[in-house]
Amino acid sequence: MPLPDDAELVAATRSVLAAPVDLVVVTTGVGFRGWLEAAEAWDLPLREHLEGARVIARGPKARGAIRGAGLVDAWSPPSESSAEVLQYLLSGAAGPLAGRRVTVQLHGDPLPDLVSGLVSAGAEVVRVPVYRWVPPEDTGPLRRLVDAVAAGGVDAVTFTSAPAAGSLLQVATKAGVRDDVLRALRCSVVPFAVGPVTAGLLTAAGVTAVQPARARLGALAREVVARLPERDPVVDCGRHRVQVRGHAVVLDGNLVELPPGSIAVLRALARRPGTVLSRADLLTELSGGQDGHAVEVAVARLRAALGAPVVSTVVKRGYRLAT
Repeated sequence: MPLPDDAELVAATRSVLAAPVDLVVVTTGVGFRGWLEAAEAWDLPLREHLEGARVIARGPKARGAIRGAGLVDAWSPPSESSAEVLQYLLSGAAGPLAGRRVTVQLHGDPLPDLVSGLVSAGAEVVRVPVYRWVPPEDTGPLRRLVDAVAAGGVDAVTFTSAPAAGSLLQVATKAGVRDDVLRALRCSVVPFAVGPVTAGLLTAAGVTAVQPARARLGALAREVVARLPERDPVVDCGRHRVQVRGHAVVLDGNLVELPPGSIAVLRALARRPGTVLSRADLLTELSGGQDGHAVEVAVARLRAALGAPVVSTVVKRGYRLAT
């Protein structure tokens, strides 16, 4: 939520204008542009005031906003992280910090490590909260996603901001399924994060997220396309080739959607091709405390949907993929 009329933003802007600024840390492009636009609407000469400062861009989007405003960016970290910005400033590369006035444009996060690090080095820090993150009015879609992740009903989840990752975990906690969500993200559901900042909360929760080499949405999408097929191998079943994909199966190049019970059975068999799994083994893959007949129903539906002899019955023992 932008804060163009927020009293806190007005006060922070007036504080910035009260004295010359030595350093400006711009963390997001949308936030910096919004701040300049708000100041212009209030008839405050913010852009002109910042012309004499050394401007640090946290990433390329921030750099683009700086240049779009007619200002000059002095440096940007390869990692696009606030931690590297702090390391750079503490190293003295931008000059000594003691006694200098530093403006930090926030991005919905108070950035306590960055701010406290600058203050400890003797800098006077003016924090500028340009926008804040709030939950959506309708949390239904997010709750459905949380439930799907907890149940292993999706193959992957993409995270494009740290607050989004934090919000999902908060909703999972309120719903009482946080442990299930974390277990799924560590095992059956692949988490993708657009960059290290977004992945930070997941890492702190013990979840290792796949990240693209460059923190861009296009690169994130390509990473998903490249990594997901590795999740389930292609299995040869007699004259047929099978690969399980979420709620569907690729049979000889054709995508066939399956009901939950059938896909659960097929996934279990595909994990151990050629191995006979008993009805009791397969029953553990089905949800809802069902009996042995549920396995027979799931297998029957599976065979009907595939229309190919992929699953074989081993008399008095169970089922296996055809060889």
